[in-house]
Amino acid sequence: MSRQSLAMAGSSIHETRSPADSADADQAGDFTISDLARDFGVTLRTLRFYESRGLIAPSRSGMTRIYSARDRARLALILKGKQLGFTLVEIRAMLANEDKKGGAGDAAASVGGLQLSREQIVEQLDLLRSQRAEIESAITELEASLSRMPKA
Repeated sequence: MSRQSLAMAGSSIHETRSPADSADADQAGDFTISDLARDFGVTLRTLRFYESRGLIAPSRSGMTRIYSARDRARLALILKGKQLGFTLVEIRAMLANEDKKGGAGDAAASVGGLQLSREQIVEQLDLLRSQRAEIESAITELEASLSRMPKA
């Protein structure tokens, strides 16, 4: 996810709506799929996929998906989890744990709103460092190959 998308994920929905729309959204806390896609910089398909996986659960008004403030907050956590390199299965478990505990975790640190245990943080750091080493190795190999090629 780009830095711009991350900034949008943490930004207020009111930045992209007219004042009248903002007042209505504040009252109802309802957002359309287009609202969330635009505000978070994701596709409609992404939101439908997260819904199919049970990560967010919009209500319906006919065929229209109506997302609550809770769905919006969960989407922000999902995207933060993805940015930190967690799988959707891991993110689902984190969200379920948050729901059970009501957001308060024992010996957990809040990382972008996600409550992570020390063990989760250490494991994820190890994984990301390993991936970084593999990427750096691949870059080095490709750069070496490129330097041996005649310039066009």
